[in-house]
Amino acid sequence: MLCVLHCALVSWSWLRIPGVLQRLGFTYFVLSLLSVQWKSLLNSSTSSIHSLRDILLYWPQWLIIILLETLWLCLTFLMPVPNCPTGYLGAGGIGDNGLYPNCTGGAAGYIDRWMFGDNMYRYPTCKEMYRTTQPFDPEGVLSTINSIVIGFLGMQVRSKFLLYDAVSGMSGTKKSLSPAFVFFCAALINAILSKCTRDGGFIPVNKNLWSLSYIMCMGCLSFLLLGGMFFVVDIKGWWGGQPFIYPGMNSIFVYVGHSLLGFYFPFSWEMRFQQSHWEWLFQSLWGTALWLLIAYLLYRKKFFLKI
Repeated sequence: MLCVLHCALVSWSWLRIPGVLQRLGFTYFVLSLLSVQWKSLLNSSTSSIHSLRDILLYWPQWLIIILLETLWLCLTFLMPVPNCPTGYLGAGGIGDNGLYPNCTGGAAGYIDRWMFGDNMYRYPTCKEMYRTTQPFDPEGVLSTINSIVIGFLGMQVRSKFLLYDAVSGMSGTKKSLSPAFVFFCAALINAILSKCTRDGGFIPVNKNLWSLSYIMCMGCLSFLLLGGMFFVVDIKGWWGGQPFIYPGMNSIFVYVGHSLLGFYFPFSWEMRFQQSHWEWLFQSLWGTALWLLIAYLLYRKKFFLKI
């Protein structure tokens, strides 16, 4: 009887097609295709414009990324959405004085609802704050384009520039300036698009939409952090990365484990002081510490979950 009731309550129409791991898998698939060695148009012995040579060597990849970003811009700002203003980037609901209640996500939301129908994420972060009624998935189709773009920037900086610097540093050759070049370009683009504001500008910083200004902002901050860690850990050897190296080597296990068990004791519990931040902070730190301990024990046992 319970099985029949359970089967009646579960439907394939509830299946969420997009998702975090799905996006990561598709992003890495595209990046792996882009990482195929393209024939260089420059002589490898050329020493002029050294800081830009690393970028120019991979101009076909950069061209594809520019075309992808152009596609995102055209769809976001030029695609007509029924009963919504063209280029709308708001949350809908009661946002914008309630003028566009069914325009959640603009073109991004419209494309996902057209493609996936009922197989959509029904509890976006904007639902409670803006009282939205339309489903919206932050890992949707349109925002995946920008996921590929920021992944490509990270791939360029990490795989080509920093590793190249490590090798060239051993041989005593000149260091590449490309990481700093990409960092400052990302910071400049974000500053222009957002007008250095929190939620204003030509393209506001919006995580749910993975807007261009958002990925530029996160990109430049990530490059800054990566550069600092590269200097401290790899060059100077002042720190070995503990304890973050342990969950980093089992990131998929920790992610899936938290997704399945994060809402259960001992990782979390029912809050007694819902309006207080200290209990939320303590619970988050406690859960993080437990997963650090689990990751450390798995590291000692040499157990690593890979995809």
